[in-house]
Amino acid sequence: MSMLINISEGSSLAMHGLALIANKSPKRLNVKYLAKELNASGAHLAKVFQQLSKSGLVKSLRGPNGGFVLNKSADKISLLEIHEIIDGRVDIDTCPLGKNNCPFTGCNLCDDLNSISKKTYDLFKNMKLSKFINSDGKK
Repeated sequence: MSMLINISEGSSLAMHGLALIANKSPKRLNVKYLAKELNASGAHLAKVFQQLSKSGLVKSLRGPNGGFVLNKSADKISLLEIHEIIDGRVDIDTCPLGKNNCPFTGCNLCDDLNSISKKTYDLFKNMKLSKFINSDGKK
């Protein structure tokens, strides 16, 4: 199925995994647990969390009681920050269709699509991980 807004699997795993960690805080969650809960590849999830750890978003502890915990408050982590850690910086000032040379001057299509991109960017920037924490601690 085609979607207008397409978030990579890695970014989706990061967002969902961090939401699970935030929900279970202060308990540490390991990759095996997260992979089972997210029905995801443990190897892919490990790579995603390696990036999140390297960026400082999570702390990892080894050992039988090891796992991941957030390194900062969930209300200080935006979905945009998570997305950019996994997929790189988002550029909303270029042609949304990926064209380097547009044959049109003042392309209305690009203007309208850039407006949508800007709104989506702002939504992701302002939406915090804490929005996904349930008061009952369940996912």
